[in-house]
Amino acid sequence: MDPVRNPFAPGAGQRPPELAGRDKEVGAFEVVLERVARGRPERSLVLTGLRGVGKTVLLGELRSMAVKRGWGAGKIEARPEAGLRRPLSAALHRAIRDLAVRHRAPDRVEAVLGVLKAFALRANPEDAKLRDRWQPGIDVPAAVGRADSGDIEIDLVELFTEVAELAQDVGTGVALLIDEMQDVQADDISALCAACHELSQSGAPLVVVGAGLPHLPAVLSASKSYSERLFRYVRIDRLSREDADRAVLAPVDREEAGIEPEALDALFDASGGYPYFIQAYGKAAWDAAPADPITAMDVAVAAPEADAELAVGFFGSRYERATPAEREYLRAMAELTDGKDAGVNTAQVADHLGRKPSSLSPARDSLIKKGLVYSAERGQIAFTVPHFGRFLLGRED
Repeated sequence: MDPVRNPFAPGAGQRPPELAGRDKEVGAFEVVLERVARGRPERSLVLTGLRGVGKTVLLGELRSMAVKRGWGAGKIEARPEAGLRRPLSAALHRAIRDLAVRHRAPDRVEAVLGVLKAFALRANPEDAKLRDRWQPGIDVPAAVGRADSGDIEIDLVELFTEVAELAQDVGTGVALLIDEMQDVQADDISALCAACHELSQSGAPLVVVGAGLPHLPAVLSASKSYSERLFRYVRIDRLSREDADRAVLAPVDREEAGIEPEALDALFDASGGYPYFIQAYGKAAWDAAPADPITAMDVAVAAPEADAELAVGFFGSRYERATPAEREYLRAMAELTDGKDAGVNTAQVADHLGRKPSSLSPARDSLIKKGLVYSAERGQIAFTVPHFGRFLLGRED
């Protein structure tokens, strides 16, 4: 098969394979857009799931849906140890530009941009020298006395209110999409919840759509007790067999090619139904197939190539971030689960390593912060990356 035409290559096609099987989530967001636009109360949305299930791709689709409806939309990816003001300012700047196209009062748009600039400039330390001060690239004077107090919670409520009212002027709304939301710093996540709560009380047309690892609901709950009422939580999981087959067949059909049923069986067995793996093994099988249709033998021949790529890019890049003590902890988890995607008791890990549980707490907590494991429930720990245990058991250190 022609590798140039490979429909599984990153960015190929108009509808990526990772989005297959997400019709329910897409439909639910369509309802959110409609309800908010009509001034009816609606909770913000939080998507949770393991890595490789397509949360980021789904966020991108939801953003596109909002833009097509005339909404202002901005997307950010949270970073550990990084504050929220700078990326949030850039995202809302993008959303305001979306709205400005439809707004008939330039002075009103500039006034909101001035508030946004005031909010953004508070990201600079007070003692920073002029040459070291970050400038947000907003070509209007900063407002005074609005969203510039330095208290992120107060400022975020005021900023969201201003942006939401701008959207209300043109009869639409604003969608703020936050990927890796579990990495938002504690003070910022608390402020974000408070702002969402304030807006929900007033019915302002602004929604937050967050995506993160399975423990994100616990992070939000620890921040604000009322967060459970603010968000509608949607768990994104691996695809069913039917949807996994569709994720393969749709891009293959677009290229007017074919694939045998036995090859679909082999791809599902290899990928486990995880969209990222479906794309990886599908890409390798397409490249390995000498002719149309793709066969089970083509999948078997291609599997080692896909495994090698995943070992470096998907698994290896994460494994390399762990310290020797953390790798020991990860290895123990893999051995206790026989490489399966399952949780393990933290006390069992300690017994397996012949250590006291308290001595392993620093390694476990660091792995959680790095997004390599999560607390499935009290006293339980699990990998955030599917098939990571299998990768570890097959690795020769």
